[in-house]
Amino acid sequence: MNPESLPTWLNPEPWLDLEFTAADIERAIGADTPNEKTMAALLSPLAAEYLEPMAQRAQAITRRHFGRTISLYTPLYLSNFCNGGCLYCGIAGDRRAKRAVLDEAQLRHEMEAIKSMHLEELVLLTGERMPEADVPYLKECIEICAEYIHKVNIEVFPMSEPEYRELAEAGCTGVTLYQETYDQVVYEKMHRWGDKRDYFSRLNAPDRALKGGLRTVGIGALLGLADPKFDILCVYRHAKYLLKNYWQAGVSISFPRIKPQLGGFQADFPVDEKMLAQYIFALRICLPETPLVLSTREPQRVRDGMAGLGISKMSVASKTTVGGYSDDSEESTEQFEISDERNIPDFCKMLRSKGLEPVFKNWDSTYREPASYEKV
Repeated sequence: MNPESLPTWLNPEPWLDLEFTAADIERAIGADTPNEKTMAALLSPLAAEYLEPMAQRAQAITRRHFGRTISLYTPLYLSNFCNGGCLYCGIAGDRRAKRAVLDEAQLRHEMEAIKSMHLEELVLLTGERMPEADVPYLKECIEICAEYIHKVNIEVFPMSEPEYRELAEAGCTGVTLYQETYDQVVYEKMHRWGDKRDYFSRLNAPDRALKGGLRTVGIGALLGLADPKFDILCVYRHAKYLLKNYWQAGVSISFPRIKPQLGGFQADFPVDEKMLAQYIFALRICLPETPLVLSTREPQRVRDGMAGLGISKMSVASKTTVGGYSDDSEESTEQFEISDERNIPDFCKMLRSKGLEPVFKNWDSTYREPASYEKV
């Protein structure tokens, strides 16, 4: 990696090369004003021996800032057409995947099915920018979905600031955009061709989205592509930068891990459940007010264990195929395998058994107007 080519806020620091003592870990767990050194200590190999006290502190912080609640959302795949060359993706351009894109009638059927679940937060997904699913198509889909759902977010290809503003004016409230990995060398290896090979276009997309009027941004790294400690520390840096420069905006962090998909890609840096827990606890301690998200990529035991223990938001009843919610839609190849297939009643029953309350709506459509983040 060439540090000189990176923005100042992401330039690597030597924290991951430091050796930490037991006293350092204990101070980090109890830190009232955590910083990057705190984060590095909690990511260190020695900190893995302190998961129980880390979990206790993470739970206390989560309850203080989020109460005993778990916000719920569901994803909706609009299209799986893609020209990208991502090695790790089941819908990459060279996969023999069954392709589909929702038309207006199919989308309305999907939305009726989702609305019947009483969910009020939705994430719309596509592959990379394609004629079948470009900005005009997304705008139409957002306008339709906004008729049914209060909070409509997107997880799609990077766009320009004017394009993000166009979608904000159509009713889009936020964007999720994972950098996949912050390691430039690994990033280039994983993205063989297509627009996604542009590391910096993707890295700076959250800035463009917020400048374009979107109110929230979700970031993360696809754990398993590169050294996970490095990527998690970069996610922390990225979140701190966004929170400082767009302090009125909402920033959240997700923890996707490599999952089985068409193409059979295997993680070079596998992240087990103990490591995942350590990363979640570390970020909760160091970013007390930031929503941490865990999707149905993860199996039941992981999601059940992490609910309220650092994690404050989860997807539910997810489908990763185009047209997966309504009975009359033709399903396509899924992007990756879902691990937690519970329906909403069963998932909510689990949450309530742990003393947690599922939140179906925490946003109102009156706040859909594009935001302004002018410095004051």
